[in-house]
Amino acid sequence: MAQQLANLFTRVGQIGFGVAVVGGVVNSALYNVDAGHRAVIFDRFMGVKQTVTGEGTHFFIPWVQKPIMFDVRTRPRNVPVVTGSKDLQTVNITLRVLFRPISDQLPRIYTTLGIDYEDRVLPSITNEVLKAVVARYDAGELITQREKVSRNVSEQLTERSAQFGIILDDISITHLTFGKEFTQAVELKQVAQQEAERAKFLVEKAEQEKKAAIISADGDASAATLMAKAFGEAGEGLVELTRIEASETLLTVGKEPQCVYLPNNQST
Repeated sequence: MAQQLANLFTRVGQIGFGVAVVGGVVNSALYNVDAGHRAVIFDRFMGVKQTVTGEGTHFFIPWVQKPIMFDVRTRPRNVPVVTGSKDLQTVNITLRVLFRPISDQLPRIYTTLGIDYEDRVLPSITNEVLKAVVARYDAGELITQREKVSRNVSEQLTERSAQFGIILDDISITHLTFGKEFTQAVELKQVAQQEAERAKFLVEKAEQEKKAAIISADGDASAATLMAKAFGEAGEGLVELTRIEASETLLTVGKEPQCVYLPNNQST
């Protein structure tokens, strides 16, 4: 009986060891593709397979095959470029792109560019396109026509990136500055414009004051003409009336408690 139990345990151990070995082999032949990723299989005998593996768990032949993972989600990248404008001004421009690879072209991307395809492609084509587009505009147009410049860059860069199997979901200019000399020239121009506006205001003010003086002088002349005409028509009567009005004014002043009216040649 004891011998039979020993044989049974030995048999169970052998079966368990076989299951463990088979499980280890099976486990080593499995690989997982995470969400937002794709896999390309490299075969030692056949090279890179043209089939792209999607998300999930898959089989492969250990040692013979090797899965290469690619992130196919949209990712951002900033590319700074220093170039020149049409009027030979230095332009510092930074382009922000959202990119992702075309899944069906991952085998070609891995074969021709490698896993770090974005480092090999995006800086070079961005530099090329930006220099070509910016050279068509002078510094002032780059500021006033920024939307048009961005659209031209987007169209050409999208076309160039598609040649390498890359999709650009969004392209935007995030930074645009000029050289020190141009910046100083712009500041001096703004100061000159402000001074010109101030001088224009002073000229307009002087013109208005001149018009006011002319109107006042015309009024005084008209009043003098009317008075001369009145004297001519009324004669001594108008003079007598003016003297009476002046006397009444003096009498009114003399009645005030704060004032004392003294006759002429009278000492206090």
